[in-house]
Amino acid sequence: MCGIVGFTGNRPAAPILLDGLARLEYRGYDSAGLAVRDGENRPEIVKAKGRLRVLVEKTNGGLALQGDCGIGHTRWATHGEPSELNAHPHASDDLNVIAVHNGIIENYQELKEKLIKNGYHFVSQTDTEVAIKLIDYYDKKYSGGPVDALARAMMRIRGSYALAAMFASHPGELYVARKDSPMIIGVKDGESFIASDVPAILKYTRNVYYIGNMEIARLEKGKVTFYNIDREEIEKTPTEIKWDAEAAEKGGFEHFMIKEIHEQPRAVQDTINSVVHDGKINLTEVGLTDEEIRSISEVYIVACGSAYHVGVATQYVMEDLARIPVRVDLASEFRYRRPIIDKNALVIIVSQSGETADSLAALREAKNMGIRTLGIVNVVGSSIAREADNVFYTLAGPEIAVATTKAYSTQLIAGYLLSIQFALARGTIDEAKYGELIAELQTLPDKIKRVLDDKERIQWFAAKFANAHDIFFIGRGLDYAISLEGSLKMKEISYIHSEAYAAGELKHGTISLVEDGTLVVGVLTQPKLFEKMISNMVEVKSRGAYLMGLTSYGNYSIEDTVDFTVYIPKTDEHFATSLAVVPLQLMGYYVSVAKGLDVDKPRNLAKSVTVE
Repeated sequence: MCGIVGFTGNRPAAPILLDGLARLEYRGYDSAGLAVRDGENRPEIVKAKGRLRVLVEKTNGGLALQGDCGIGHTRWATHGEPSELNAHPHASDDLNVIAVHNGIIENYQELKEKLIKNGYHFVSQTDTEVAIKLIDYYDKKYSGGPVDALARAMMRIRGSYALAAMFASHPGELYVARKDSPMIIGVKDGESFIASDVPAILKYTRNVYYIGNMEIARLEKGKVTFYNIDREEIEKTPTEIKWDAEAAEKGGFEHFMIKEIHEQPRAVQDTINSVVHDGKINLTEVGLTDEEIRSISEVYIVACGSAYHVGVATQYVMEDLARIPVRVDLASEFRYRRPIIDKNALVIIVSQSGETADSLAALREAKNMGIRTLGIVNVVGSSIAREADNVFYTLAGPEIAVATTKAYSTQLIAGYLLSIQFALARGTIDEAKYGELIAELQTLPDKIKRVLDDKERIQWFAAKFANAHDIFFIGRGLDYAISLEGSLKMKEISYIHSEAYAAGELKHGTISLVEDGTLVVGVLTQPKLFEKMISNMVEVKSRGAYLMGLTSYGNYSIEDTVDFTVYIPKTDEHFATSLAVVPLQLMGYYVSVAKGLDVDKPRNLAKSVTVE
């Protein structure tokens, strides 16, 4: 949520800042702004409410702002309504300190009252302005320089933040402070960059530094120095980002979402290949040995949104194959219910960005309890990746669309691979079954491609229901997990009310919502539950529902019941989610396109939820 960019170098800053903000639009925002300084001249601040294009027009593509040092921001409103006044950057009264901020300052009211007593005036409703004027207060009171002022402010601020600041006393330099909210720094050829996420600076450098919690960075042209909260200089090693710049471009597709849907076969293949060698799963880089797996008493999977749906699917697969108790928790609830966890448990945190605030908090809660943790993340060097005891990296590459597709699919693969290896290590499957499962897993990329070949039929069907008011998804077992994700895809990008239900619960209230013409999507990939699902679909059809069935090739008897059928290739029932989710992703996408909506940046949503 929100996006920060910063640049200092030997060329105009504003165009680079605008380019970086454009690559962070997926994070969600309602206003944007820039601050640019030209040497010791008075800095220029320009802000605009609405989409980034308003700021681009206001600054003539950045050409209207002179200077080679600057910061930019896209704001997601928390404290204060979306407005030009509340947009970042904010500044101290005399422009001594200018800064942008992601996160939430929890004690901003207390700090604001203190600053008002010391003669400060406030023009916005934001907590950010409070933080900036607190930094200015310490800078002037102690005259210790920017690092000292930031450190003192950090000791007083409660909450989460990523701050990027410019100080009048140090023109041409940028300063960064971080607690919990993500921030990366890149340095190359006499230039230095700041960003909330990799895509913003990927075209300029692939070597980045991850600033740690309660740390400060000083950026000069082509140089960065890091400090701890005690103002002591510390050393850091850069991380090389393997993604290339083209991976974050649309590549001829109309939207990032449809591009990323089509990238799923490659992303799935890459994630499988990262741990499967010569027909065996090797979790050495993940850091789990078979002996350690055997010592695990239970598994908790903790996540938010689509990653939570991955957890639901993985629970079915892991419990069935490995016969180990698995519980799935929403990260936002995990730590508040004071979970009772066995000391030999494993807590798995699933997050595309590795920065999801609730998931990160759940990870820290588990670690405080002395429980072993494993992160399934897509971003190398992210907070969850650094703090978890073990890490399974998914190889989805950069995912720009807010609605996840390929990251979800690679997380599923990670769940399958862990389940299979757990099963072998714990003796619940033999070597023959182990080999069969791995061989079938390796067929999934080609089978996903076959599903994508049927997209025109799904596009036609989606157009028919673009004006629907309610859509229900039903399934049993793993098909319920698939339904959860299909429903989320529909509601988040089409704004159609959509719900997923376990089909067996229909008679316990849900069926009262079905009216003439209501679209009900039934997912039927589990052979043992096929007939029960048919019965459920007959029940809703008798109440006037229009039925779409999603099943495997060969189950042609379904056409006697449903009005429209989508078939997927046959696979092992444990892996059906990987194939069945693709038509549901396409359906949500095409409904959104038919309605003329902003597919990649749906309203009120952000790609990376970095505040609670």
